[in-house]
Amino acid sequence: MSPETPPETPLDTPPDRLAADPKSPFHDAKALERGVGIIFKGVERTNVDEYCVSEGWVRLIMGKQVGRNGLPLTMKLQGEVIPYFRDLPRPEAGPKT
Repeated sequence: MSPETPPETPLDTPPDRLAADPKSPFHDAKALERGVGIIFKGVERTNVDEYCVSEGWVRLIMGKQVGRNGLPLTMKLQGEVIPYFRDLPRPEAGPKT
């Protein structure tokens, strides 16, 4: 008999879309305080400014450059996005079966 894995609760799953910019409607201060990690295309990314799991994209901060409005320059990339809370075990990235 194998032990059953407990079902994920909404508290264990990061939001589908999250932005670091406080002016964004997708900003969630509680989730950001808890710490959200992002695995994008199988690689841990630390420069993610915004992500969307359902649409499959991330917006990455491009170095220290800033635009004319003072916000960091970003680049939007398409691919598999796996968010997780840093206080929980890191999920394994790989092909879904």
